[in-house]
Amino acid sequence: MIQAAHPFYDTPVFRPAGDRGLLMEFGNVIDPAINARIRGFADRLSGDMPPGVEEIIPTYCALILVYDPLATAPDTLIPGLTALNEELTARPQPAPDIVELPVCYHPDLGPDLAHVAEVHDLTPEEVVEIHTSPLYPVYMIGFTPGFPYLGGLPERLHTPRLSSPRTHVPAGSVGIANNQTGIYPIASPGGWQLIGQCPVKLFDPLKEDPILLKAGSLLKFTAVSLDEFRKIREENR
Repeated sequence: MIQAAHPFYDTPVFRPAGDRGLLMEFGNVIDPAINARIRGFADRLSGDMPPGVEEIIPTYCALILVYDPLATAPDTLIPGLTALNEELTARPQPAPDIVELPVCYHPDLGPDLAHVAEVHDLTPEEVVEIHTSPLYPVYMIGFTPGFPYLGGLPERLHTPRLSSPRTHVPAGSVGIANNQTGIYPIASPGGWQLIGQCPVKLFDPLKEDPILLKAGSLLKFTAVSLDEFRKIREENR
């Protein structure tokens, strides 16, 4: 985690992000309050995109606005964005969406579950109980298409990454790396401790909206049996 004495800026800091991007930084620490402001800002802008802005990308502590340099410029965008921030400061943030996803914590699908339990002097069942307890905020999407960076992993499950990453992690694998947990949307290399697998596709390029989870949502994991996992996976093919 990034640490800072003053995590929430009174006024956003603007920085260039290449020749087509403007970064609007709200703080310099991973914090739910900062991310809630980013979520409210993104929701507002998505419904009324400033002229020349083509895309909005939420991150942990900032928004990146991708713009057409032939249609607008940072000096044009910054005054309106600053005024909008002042307006939203006085408003309550919208309630986040809650998404529930099934996870099977069978050892065949979570090869590192026993190791995570042993490291923390827990049983595998206790690891599952702890892992399925929180509502995890989705701070941002990145790494691979649809990969959610989640906050809120209980400290009792903080576990270092693998010393040697796997060359192949199956799609849907649920893992832990240090103080974070997440889901691999597609098969890829990875070094997270794998404790289960989700049968629901997080990334489907054939859908109109290919990415299931959105920054600002809350994610709830629900434990399912191996038979339930297979049934749900077949229904989601």
